[in-house]
Amino acid sequence: MSGFIVLFLRLVLAVSLYAFLLWAFYTLWRDFRSQTQLVTDREIPALMLTLDQDESSFDVKFHQPEIMIGRDTASSFPINNETVSAHHARLSYYKKQWWLEDLHSTNGSFLNDERISAPVVVTSGDELRCGQATIIVTILNKS
Repeated sequence: MSGFIVLFLRLVLAVSLYAFLLWAFYTLWRDFRSQTQLVTDREIPALMLTLDQDESSFDVKFHQPEIMIGRDTASSFPINNETVSAHHARLSYYKKQWWLEDLHSTNGSFLNDERISAPVVVTSGDELRCGQATIIVTILNKS
């Protein structure tokens, strides 16, 4: 009779172990799916920069998380103006907001006519001034 009890306990232990493993894999799979969903929901809203120069203007639309503004032709948004530093300012997407940071430029960066010395949040319709170049920032909603 004791042999039957030992066999029964072994079967219960084996079934419990497999049930635990199935539960653990299901929990990991569910967590992986939710993390994947969070990453795909983190799309960066497009940013359109409009440069007003003399009597002309042009728009550039960006989908990347970091935009370098400056006179350097390697910049994401190059501006051909002597009052703009080679690496003047940076726009970066962080914590679901666009941030503007001055990169120690010679003539400074201004957001809505206020000089910035630390990173600040940028909203749609803001006016950014790098040297004498004026840039209108438009944040495009996800569609």
